[in-house]
Amino acid sequence: MTDPAADDPHPPPPWTWDAGSAAVELTLLAPLVVLILLFIAAAARGTDARGQVDAAAAAAARAASAARSPVEATAAAQAAAEGGLTVGSAACRTMHVTVDTSAFVRGGLARATVACRVDLADLGGLRLPATRTLTSTATSPLDVFRAVS
Repeated sequence: MTDPAADDPHPPPPWTWDAGSAAVELTLLAPLVVLILLFIAAAARGTDARGQVDAAAAAAARAASAARSPVEATAAAQAAAEGGLTVGSAACRTMHVTVDTSAFVRGGLARATVACRVDLADLGGLRLPATRTLTSTATSPLDVFRAVS
C-alpha cells in the first residue's frame, strides 16, 4: 500500500509545517530580551554614577586644597561635591562627603571622600540589590608657598 501524499505531484510547500513557530519563538525570547535591556540599563546607571562620584570627589579635594583653613576646606569640599552631583536622581539618591584635613599644612594634602547611594529598585527582575553605595576618594596637594591658618 502506498501513501497517497507521497504520490502527489504538487506537495504542499515545506514551510507550512512550521506555521505559528515565529509567535512561539517571540514569546519565548521576549523575556530574555527584556532582561538584557534591564541589565544594560543597570550597567549604564552604575557607570554614570561611578563617573559622577569620581568627578565630585576630585572637585571636592581641589576645593579643599584651595581653602585657607580646615573649616573652610570642609565647607568648600561639601559645596563642590554637591555642585558635581545631582543628588536625588536615580544615579545618586543620597550623598555623604568626608574631608580629611589632618595633613592641612603647607605642602600637605587635602583628602575628600564622596559616598553616593545608587538606586536600582526600579530595575526589577534582575535580582539586584535595591541600592548600591559607590565611594570615591581623591587627594589634592596644598600649595607649598601659601600660608595656612
